[in-house]
Amino acid sequence: MVKNSFISIISQEENKENRGSVEFQVVSFTNKIRRLTSHLELHKKDYLSQRGLRKILGKRQRLLAYLSKTNRVRYKELIGQLDIRERKTR
Repeated sequence: MVKNSFISIISQEENKENRGSVEFQVVSFTNKIRRLTSHLELHKKDYLSQRGLRKILGKRQRLLAYLSKTNRVRYKELIGQLDIRERKTR
């Protein structure tokens, strides 16, 4: 849970005015994903939460794809900061 608190501190400090930015949205989706993942470890048969997790994962994936196309440097910094894997390319 150290990562969650670190990410929330980053989002509060840097993006108070810029809540619509791609980086802020990815950070908030990452927080939701980590919360839902820990919830699903306890409640394995909560299928509605599993569906919500898949939807949020798809949204984050689309935002990261957009960011990697528009600004590769910001994309690399963000995935390094959030400690998530780079998306697969074909």
